[in-house]
Amino acid sequence: MITLDGQSLTLDELVAIAHGDAIEVSAPARDRVAASRRVVDEFAEHDDPAYGINTGFGDFAEVRIPHDSLRELQVNLLRSHAAGVGDPLPVPVVRATMALRANVLAKGFSGIRLETLDLLVAMANRGVIPVVPSRGSVGASGDLAPLAHLALVLIGEGYATIEAPIAGRGSPATDGPLPLTGREALARAGLKPVGLAPKEGLALINGTQPSTALLGLALAGAEQLARAADIAAALSIDGLQGSTKPFGPRIHAARAFTGQALVAANLTRLLANSPINTAHANCGRVQDAYSMRCAPQVHGTARDAFAHAHRVFDIEANAATDNPMVFADTREIVSGGNFHGAPVSVAADLLCLGLVQLATISERRADRLVNPASSGLPAFLTRHGGLQSGLMLAQVTAAALTSELKTLAHPASVDTIPTSGNREDHVSMSMAAGLKAWRAVDLARHVVAIELLCAAQAIDLLQPLESSTPLMQVQRAIRARVPTLEHDRPPSPDIAVIAAMIESGAVERATAGKVN
Repeated sequence: MITLDGQSLTLDELVAIAHGDAIEVSAPARDRVAASRRVVDEFAEHDDPAYGINTGFGDFAEVRIPHDSLRELQVNLLRSHAAGVGDPLPVPVVRATMALRANVLAKGFSGIRLETLDLLVAMANRGVIPVVPSRGSVGASGDLAPLAHLALVLIGEGYATIEAPIAGRGSPATDGPLPLTGREALARAGLKPVGLAPKEGLALINGTQPSTALLGLALAGAEQLARAADIAAALSIDGLQGSTKPFGPRIHAARAFTGQALVAANLTRLLANSPINTAHANCGRVQDAYSMRCAPQVHGTARDAFAHAHRVFDIEANAATDNPMVFADTREIVSGGNFHGAPVSVAADLLCLGLVQLATISERRADRLVNPASSGLPAFLTRHGGLQSGLMLAQVTAAALTSELKTLAHPASVDTIPTSGNREDHVSMSMAAGLKAWRAVDLARHVVAIELLCAAQAIDLLQPLESSTPLMQVQRAIRARVPTLEHDRPPSPDIAVIAAMIESGAVERATAGKVN
């Protein structure tokens, strides 16, 4: 059970929630929620205009709503704003979105009722997962369309699926069950819809939570991939009989980038006492290619980009992104712009740039491994070249994936387009940036998996020499699931297996703590 208090949700906790951990709201947060709701109830009784409580929305902000229509106003808001299209967001992303929205509501600036917040939490805990189309948000006034689709389920509308809990954790399926109506899904989970009170529809859809969920889960995957990329680089460098001298600490201290020094230290630990390295210590090669020698500089740049994205996530996951904001201490309701997704958009774009750095240099090392002119190994890492093609097409796949990644690196955050009658005249495109980052992680993971596939084959071809202890542990972990390539076979299943090993953490665990 992970407790949401509106101020301390971490990335690790969000990942756990995305994959099935239960949530609750802390007692102090519940008190804050109740206090802000009392302020909203007071304003709802007044005749003075208060945006989203007794006025219309967006370009209708000057339209006054009669008191007897305030509840209908909130329902109409959800219905009209549920305009999303495209494939549904994956279940982990929706679960993360639900947790992030509950965490924002728990801050006490939204004016939500406790019973509405409690239903959102209960839906997450009982596996009621709204069907949320992935396209339709420009990331300003929040991710309005995705959150509206999510919020409709709370009032018994929209669509949802029911996750089957296994051993206390959700078990999202790739195909998933057929969607139910919101009312049917709630009923099957033993829950009842809520009737919205003034401001509650607005409180449920103002915010960047779908964009932030995509950023957070992509970030977790990117950070994990960065560690696997260091391992792949080290295995490739040994397979290519490269030098460890460029990774000495004096070189990296002289430049003082945090990520660069961290990667150099990782490579040094991974390659320490390698018999392969010892065997070519006096080979006479003066300098290795950039893809080997500059691994700390390139991987380190990605690490530093991810670190910035992590700082943005930590802030945004625990930020109030509502409009208007309810200040219970001064009994004020104030309009602002915290819903604007610019920080998330730029961070997600930066995440894509870092992933491209990891993937493009990984593909270059894979190319060197299969090219006999640069590797000194049999062409395409097969002993039967000509009759067999070995890993020729595995490298081609890596090239294709890196080229696709380059298209995803074009920033979404540089775009803006006016909406809502030009009232919302500058938007962030944070949802587009988050979707790109989510896709980029998967592509980059497969590129690094191909490098590991090629590097493991190179180590086999250098027998009886072996690599260092931690790298041989990685080699054995791979070989337990992907046999040495003796005769041509489709590389696709092997790539998929190694990509899954990266995603599960099996690759880095094999090093027994040698990679940070």
